[in-house]
Amino acid sequence: MQNVKVGLVGAGTIGMRHIQAIDALKEISLVAIADPSLTVEGLVTKRAIPLYKEAQTMFEAGNLDAVIVAAPTNHHYDIVMNALNHHLTVLVEKPITATIEEARKVTSFAYKQKCQVLVGHQRRYYPCTKTAKDIIHSGRIGTLMAMTGQWTVRKDSQYYEPHWRRQVEAGPILTNLIHEIDLLRFICGDIVMVSAEITNHDQQFSKEDAVAIIMKFANNAIGSFVLSDRTPTPWNWEMALGENAKFPKSEQNAIRFMGTKGSLEFPNLVLWSHSNADGNWQDEIFPEEIETPFVDAYVAQCRHLCSVVRGTQRPIIGAENGTKSLEVTLAVIRAANEGTRVIIDRY
Repeated sequence: MQNVKVGLVGAGTIGMRHIQAIDALKEISLVAIADPSLTVEGLVTKRAIPLYKEAQTMFEAGNLDAVIVAAPTNHHYDIVMNALNHHLTVLVEKPITATIEEARKVTSFAYKQKCQVLVGHQRRYYPCTKTAKDIIHSGRIGTLMAMTGQWTVRKDSQYYEPHWRRQVEAGPILTNLIHEIDLLRFICGDIVMVSAEITNHDQQFSKEDAVAIIMKFANNAIGSFVLSDRTPTPWNWEMALGENAKFPKSEQNAIRFMGTKGSLEFPNLVLWSHSNADGNWQDEIFPEEIETPFVDAYVAQCRHLCSVVRGTQRPIIGAENGTKSLEVTLAVIRAANEGTRVIIDRY
């Protein structure tokens, strides 16, 4: 079977992560890079592939089946629309675009062009994520009543040296929370309401230091979530799972789902329940560890991209789905700024 030929837009930190995933697979080949940075020239020289300063030029040159967009978020819309205009399958890093209006235009244009757009929420590709969803939807913990979670870290001082990382657009809500929102939507179902409180009393930058969120799901379950990039803790996805070698693995779970028959810790799955169906707080409760394999989610995502290009699979998270995760995330900022509950449209 012929290799899927892919171009990459943006060869920064996340772009390089995609290159590693491409290199791990036989069925896909990186054939071109678009990036205005001169530092990329050495990379393409070693690979003997063309380097383009602009994505448009790369698309016009042809010889592509798909494109991976790893450019800054504010450039996503123009690049994705351009790629769709050239009838390419697109894998775009999260968030799909900077605004809901742009995201909906991408969704509409992809449908018109009969093209597929995949949004890079790589956590959906972990076996533990699917297993957690299956446990909850199968009724093993009974009726889902509530969930609670946190993503709390202390980022290094050097991280904030670029002035743009002190702005709201680069704060932990838009940078980090969107991953958590997408996970919760996938496991629990659509989120239909959010309210939130924000503080920035530590660094006093424009971006938030911490945010507390209350949410309601379409199935009437409720949830709470705390997010901060100023707090040293082991309670976050990266440390819990050991996803990134840059961060020490803690194996401390950061999310819990609670039902009428039991509860589930996540992402290292531990199912808590009584020995009988009518157990209550007077009865001993027992943990059951559920093992799932650890995978390279970027490799799994890249393999899925190949299947979508060949027409054997539909996107795990397409443009419309990615738009919903963006909408909920942006609603958190609006709820905090306006001091109100924000109802999420269910379109």
